[in-house]
Amino acid sequence: MSGKRILLIVGGGIAAYKALELARLLRKADVAVRPILTRAGAEFVTPLSLAALCEDKVHGELFSLTDEAEMGHIELSRSADLVVVAPATADLMAKAANGLADDLASTTLLATDKPVLMAPAMNVRMWGHAATRRNLATLQADGVTIVGPDEGPMACGEYGPGRLAEPAAIFQAIMAALAGPAGRPLAGRRALVTAGPTVEPLDPVRVLTNRSSGRQGYAIAEALAALGCEVTLVSGPTALPAPAGVVRVDVETAREMLAACQAALPADVAVCVAAVADWRPEAAGAAKARKADAAPVLKLVENPDILATLSRAQARPKLVVGFAAETHDVEAHAQAKLARKGCDWIVANDVSAPGVMGGETNTVAIVGRGGIERWERASKTDVARRLAARIAEALA
Repeated sequence: MSGKRILLIVGGGIAAYKALELARLLRKADVAVRPILTRAGAEFVTPLSLAALCEDKVHGELFSLTDEAEMGHIELSRSADLVVVAPATADLMAKAANGLADDLASTTLLATDKPVLMAPAMNVRMWGHAATRRNLATLQADGVTIVGPDEGPMACGEYGPGRLAEPAAIFQAIMAALAGPAGRPLAGRRALVTAGPTVEPLDPVRVLTNRSSGRQGYAIAEALAALGCEVTLVSGPTALPAPAGVVRVDVETAREMLAACQAALPADVAVCVAAVADWRPEAAGAAKARKADAAPVLKLVENPDILATLSRAQARPKLVVGFAAETHDVEAHAQAKLARKGCDWIVANDVSAPGVMGGETNTVAIVGRGGIERWERASKTDVARRLAARIAEALA
């Protein structure tokens, strides 16, 4: 990416602080960043902070005696390979959608002939307002790439969609945009990814579940989307926001997850990362069991096998990838699972090490019919990116 240039427009809102991390990631990747800071944005981050991280002068005034003597807004609008607006406020989106130009940021957006990427951030009610939805549709029809927003708690105290996508997700989208078609080898492909735990009710209060956080599956869904793939993420209960550009389907039980997976077919690739309960209670209690009562006797029945079902489906994905979380004899169990399930690869991961199940890192081996490929311990994000690249190679 050396030699690539970004024009970064920072809008007003508490999410503006994340633009500093985005600038750091871009500079770390050797991408030049020229910043425009709106007046509202300067209420949340300082020009000095932005200039230090971008390693370039911060522009803010449309009627600057020095910059505009050389038609600065024209030069800025065409000097970069990509224009990025993060955060893209409701006001900036409205101006861009309707061709308004009353400050440096909006004038630059109107004058540019380069691709534009926006990462919206605003209150949940503003995001859901009919005017914002119209503006969003107009921008997308005009060819603007939209990243996010995420769903979660907001600074205003409300909860819902409207949070700025995480800097890492915006960074990945920028890298894909700068790389062009070569950076989106999975464009036109469809992926199904399962993630997180499943929960099987014992009674209205208690459940059988496991320690899966969903991080690895979510990271894989995000990495596939960054390569241009259309991703459906079928997720058990987690505390994670849906990755940018990914359609998330929330489920609880193994049977619900299987139904959601079947509904997501056809797909080119299925990656079954979820830690699915092998068994469920034969019958869940209609009322909460009391401690004063005798200890209940649990009769368990087998859950459907999602990986095996997808591997033998009539609309079978071209590539079916399973995961095997093991505490011992990891590779032997993975090879046996590969033969038993009928999938193409098993990603074997040793969860006996601290910090894997529910943690940030993973140690995996790719087990296929041609042999075993062992990877060094890495962050789950790095494992996801490497696996997504392998999937792209296989589908090519």
